Amino acid sequence: MPYDRSWMGYGMEGALQVGGIALLAGIVVYLLVRLLGKANGWSQGMQLTVAVLLAFFLAGGEDIWNSFYFNFVPIQSPQLLRVKLAAVHDPDSMGTRVLFEMLGAVIGAGIGWAAFSGNLKELVHHIRHSGD
Repeated sequence: MPYDRSWMGYGMEGALQVGGIALLAGIVVYLLVRLLGKANGWSQGMQLTVAVLLAFFLAGGEDIWNSFYFNFVPIQSPQLLRVKLAAVHDPDSMGTRVLFEMLGAVIGAGIGWAAFSGNLKELVHHIRHSGD
């Protein structure tokens, strides 16, 4: 989602910031998808998958699109490339931001699943007794 990134740091600092945003987006999106999915009879796997994909596009859509654009769209002129790069916040760390946005969305949706689906107790119980 395009938003003002003038406040954001550069390099790893910016990647951690967008990763945190994606984590929160994953939690909130999972909660909303859970409410919708429960009413429509979706399985937990379907709810988790839809939440992760929506969180990817909400939190990291702009960076994912820019990464695709710069890698696959032929740039016709150096002037066009300069204009496109000027619109990107910290183009040197775009790949790191995409990675952290995806990790944040997956971890956030996982936290949402564990917290809101009622399976956190089962998960902890299974982990504690897996060695028995």
